Formats: sequence, structure tokens, C-alpha cells
Amino acid sequence: MKLSKKRVFATCLSAICVFAIILLSLTTQKTGAYAVYMGGTVRKLPIYSVERNDNKISISFDCAYGADYTLKLLDVLDEYNVKCTFFCVEFWVEKYPDMVKEIVGRGHEIGTHSKTHPKMSKLSESEIKNELTSSINAIESLTGKKVELFRPPYGDYNDRLISVCESMGLYAIQWDVDSIDWKDISAKEIVNRVVKKTKSGSIILCHNNALHTHEALCYILSNLQQKGYEFVKISQLIYNENYKINSFGVQIKNDKQ
Repeated sequence: MKLSKKRVFATCLSAICVFAIILLSLTTQKTGAYAVYMGGTVRKLPIYSVERNDNKISISFDCAYGADYTLKLLDVLDEYNVKCTFFCVEFWVEKYPDMVKEIVGRGHEIGTHSKTHPKMSKLSESEIKNELTSSINAIESLTGKKVELFRPPYGDYNDRLISVCESMGLYAIQWDVDSIDWKDISAKEIVNRVVKKTKSGSIILCHNNALHTHEALCYILSNLQQKGYEFVKISQLIYNENYKINSFGVQIKNDKQ
């Protein structure tokens, strides 16, 4: 019996898809950390989440504009004995130096969120290095703590940015749970989004000066703690060596196949 042209085409297409999946798998294994095969090119990725089975998670706050609610956030974090990570833009650090010291004094860590909060993929290599070096120096000179984490403004990145981060010993950090609190949605909506999407190894994105985040935070922390999750700083969540990043941005230990 002769196969119809449509059936032959469908069979060929299926074979091509299988070949592409095999090629993707082989390429991501051979290219190492941050690499993924996409559209015929190898793209570098930041860390969106971490593969863990111990229920450790991280909550983070981006600091760029304003500080009206930061102390309230810190008080709630203290109440639930949670340590977290704040990503600060240099001009925020310069405007609120006492707040930066307060954050570190309460046991939290600070990563850089750039110098001027630009879209980093639009910058040259030298401009990227300036954004990172300047902001790191501002934080380290104020806190005395080494900066090893970086979150790209707007979540915007390209290969050049990730390569510069690697050369500077920085871990580029994204998120897999977005509270979208910057849209000033209600506290209930923030809680529902975060609690529903969080899993072991998740990195939660919030903002220090969003309108309702401080109201939502206690419910987020209590709910997730009751479910058995343990909050840790991002530096304690990620792997520092012998790891790779899969095509979903999940950081995985290299000994796991």
C-alpha cells in the first residue's frame, strides 16, 4: 500500500524532531555550564533555579527605587527567622547607605543589580564590566562583604553578559517564581502566585519597594515553612562548582546525569 504524501511528510517531520532532541541533549552535555543548544547556536544561561530534593528555596528582593517598605520587610524576615538576598543597584546603595548596612547587619546578603539599571544586552563588554565593577566596589566598600551574585536588570541578558560574569567570578541569577509585585497587585494575589509556583530549589523574585509585598511576605513565609520549605540565601542554594545549567536554566550538579 502506498503512503499518502501527508503521511510521508509527517513521518519525516517526526524523525527530524527526534534527531533534533538527540542533538540538543548531546550539545548541552558537551558545552558545560550555562550552555544550551538553540536554533543552531549555543546560548549561555543564568541560574533560574537549582535542582535540589531537600526543600531549600530562596526569596530575593531587587532594590532600585525607593526604600519605604524595606524595614517592614526586614522585620517580617526576622519574625520568621529567614535570611535572604537583596540585589541592589549602585545608585540605590549610594542613596540609602544606612539601609544597606541594616540589611547586612540583620544577616542578609547583597548582590549587585548593576550600576545604573540598564538593559545589559545593549552594552559593550567594557560597558558591562564598568556596570559590574563600579556597583561591586560600592557595595563592598560600604559593607566589607564580597559580592558574588548579580541579577540582570529587567532579567535581560545575552551571551556577552554571561561570559563577562563568568570571567569576573560572578553568578548570574534569575528566578523561576515571579511575584510580579511591581505591578502593585494585591497581597493576596502575590501570595497565591508565589505559593502556587514554588518548588524545591526555587528562586523567588520580589521587590523591596512594591506596594503590597510587605503585607504578603508573612503569609508567604508562614505558608511555605508549613509546607516544609527552608529559606536560605541564594549563595547557600546554588552550587559553586561542578555544575551545569540545563535548557530550562536549572542548575544541576555535574555528577547527576
